[in-house]
Amino acid sequence: MTYEEIHEMMQETGLPFAYHHFAEGESPQPPFLLFLSPGEHAFGADNTMYHSFKQLDIELYADKKSPEVEERVEEILRQHHIFYNKTEAWIESERLYEVLYETEV
Repeated sequence: MTYEEIHEMMQETGLPFAYHHFAEGESPQPPFLLFLSPGEHAFGADNTMYHSFKQLDIELYADKKSPEVEERVEEILRQHHIFYNKTEAWIESERLYEVLYETEV
């Protein structure tokens, strides 16, 4: 997937989103999404790279648990045939839940 395709997919959620972070002072009210590509995995042999899988992390932030919002994000990932691993954490300093969807595209 290209950056533009990921951007369009994020728009389908109907939630505010940004790549990596919002500018200081511009963070919207939760829930909101961040997405980033922290690296990639390559497949190759004999000093030739045959294919690259870019990591894509989608982070959902909410001030309260929201299974409906999570389901909306997950349905969009399924529609785009994106396999994901999901984890959740409470970020005390931000007073927000983070639901992390780790994928490769």
